[in-house]
Amino acid sequence: MKRTIQGFLVAGTLVIGGSALAQQAGKAEGNKKGTAELRGFVVPTDERAFLERLHYTNQLEIKLGQLAQQNSMNPDVKAFGESMVREHTAADQKLMSMARSRGLKLSDTPKPLNDMEKKMISADKAVMEELQALKGDAFDSVYIANQVGDHDATLGKLMAGRQALSGNAQLTSMMDELSQNIAQHRQQAYSVLGKLGQAMTTGVGGAGSQGTSPAGSTGTGTTDMGGTPGTGTQPRK
Repeated sequence: MKRTIQGFLVAGTLVIGGSALAQQAGKAEGNKKGTAELRGFVVPTDERAFLERLHYTNQLEIKLGQLAQQNSMNPDVKAFGESMVREHTAADQKLMSMARSRGLKLSDTPKPLNDMEKKMISADKAVMEELQALKGDAFDSVYIANQVGDHDATLGKLMAGRQALSGNAQLTSMMDELSQNIAQHRQQAYSVLGKLGQAMTTGVGGAGSQGTSPAGSTGTGTTDMGGTPGTGTQPRK
């Protein structure tokens, strides 16, 4: 139990610390032509490129949510994963419909804007592989801690995108709706994270207490928009 709590706390710490580090790294690289930056979050100013990152985020959250339903034994985590699949599927359908109406073809994986984003996309793959190997408590602590950081970073990039693409009314409206949903997702993840921490601290049993210890887990997180926190490198849905 002690090792489980330690792994849980390490995962959460890396998520929080990763966001700040990623923002600092983004500033250090400087803004290249065709990009915009707000509070350390760098996004492309090209509509297609920006939509690709939203599409990438949606697809990643769908896959992670499906994995949560398979590898978790905690009803709260499984319900959260199911919600992520449902809501990001709906969001992606709207996004793809808008892209088609504007004659835009989106790639599933965006071309990295810079070396930092390239590392973030690679980290997403590594975290997916890590979570595929985890079960029970070990999966829950890493997945949910990362989800808090992921959604924080997605909100930051949505704010940057709204500023950069403010002249596009249709896209701005979609970003406003998505920002509200992402904020709710972040709060849901934070609530589940609190429940997991309380259960681990008090030693409460139940469906979520049957997994392996996350000791040895890297605690790296996934990224929203091709580079959100949790890996200790990023600012993803």
